[in-house]
Amino acid sequence: MVAATMARIRALPKAELHLHLEGTLEPELLFELAGRNRVPLRYETVEAVRTAYRFADLQSFLDVYYEAAATLRTERDFHDLTVAYLDRVAADGARRVEVFFDPQTHTIRDVAMGTVIEGIVSGLEEGERRHGITSGLILCFLRHLPAGDAMVTFEAARPFREHLLGVGLDSGEVGNPPSRFTAVFERARADGLHVVAHAGEEGPPAYVHEALDLLGAERIDHGVRSLEDPDLVDRLVRDQVPLTVCPLSNLALRVVDRLENHPLPALLAAGIPVSINSDDPAYFGGYLGDNYLAAHEALGLSFTELAAIARASLAACFVDDDERARLLAGFDDHLAAEDLAAEDLAAEPDLAAEPDPEGDPT
Repeated sequence: MVAATMARIRALPKAELHLHLEGTLEPELLFELAGRNRVPLRYETVEAVRTAYRFADLQSFLDVYYEAAATLRTERDFHDLTVAYLDRVAADGARRVEVFFDPQTHTIRDVAMGTVIEGIVSGLEEGERRHGITSGLILCFLRHLPAGDAMVTFEAARPFREHLLGVGLDSGEVGNPPSRFTAVFERARADGLHVVAHAGEEGPPAYVHEALDLLGAERIDHGVRSLEDPDLVDRLVRDQVPLTVCPLSNLALRVVDRLENHPLPALLAAGIPVSINSDDPAYFGGYLGDNYLAAHEALGLSFTELAAIARASLAACFVDDDERARLLAGFDDHLAAEDLAAEDLAAEPDLAAEPDPEGDPT
């Protein structure tokens, strides 16, 4: 890819809507936290950790993920993790992030709910001061644990309701249908929280139906298997349900065998609203901008197609009408500066083959 196109793609104003903060723990910070908190690691070097970040499936990833998360102990730890992520994503054009966290991963180790939430919130606030990135925080329940644990977790988080944008459902999907968690999601909706859920990644399209019908999900995280069910596709298109798709994650966890075979273009062609996201970027080989670039290189998506996806990500944010209008106006102003019309993105030619004036082959 030519350097000029790479820079234009990264500069597109975007939202990241599918990001696990614990999944941004880079090996260098992992070692720093382990030393700070005297947590033993089975890895002796950063290189050994990076070697471990190669996975056969979702469960093999989760085993490493939970082990690394054990180094997070204090408000400072969660603050530093959050700021490190925002420093990275700012370079990828992020204007808003709606990030996930897994409190059960920490409370099971006797880390207080307030320690987790207040540390993350202080990091989000610092990120906004540094970069102007607005944010929302989504509490995710671990679906491999009993539904009763999710309810206990939600009740423990209610004193911090002012800091929460929504709730979600993540962890191992196979054998853990959304229907197990109907009660806690009903409670969360009654408290005015938004709802998202992982579904249709490794699990079947039926899990997407359950997430919509039983949990009241407003966005579906992943959802890449939705194409297997024509009725589901019709529903997603009719109701314009956004999917938060993560290409490099799907490759790393063997949801697809080759990135060139990813269903993202087919989802777009069907008319389903799609955003591109990074999921757990420290583990899966790339942050937000890297996933956009991968979609350009491996899937042949043009700059204008990626611009339309970026605009859709901003439109799918859980914000009020005034904030959505502000985000979209900023996006439109960015395109206007490039002499592109936001209402007619499809008219712009594919820039993948544009000549690089400096002869940079990258």
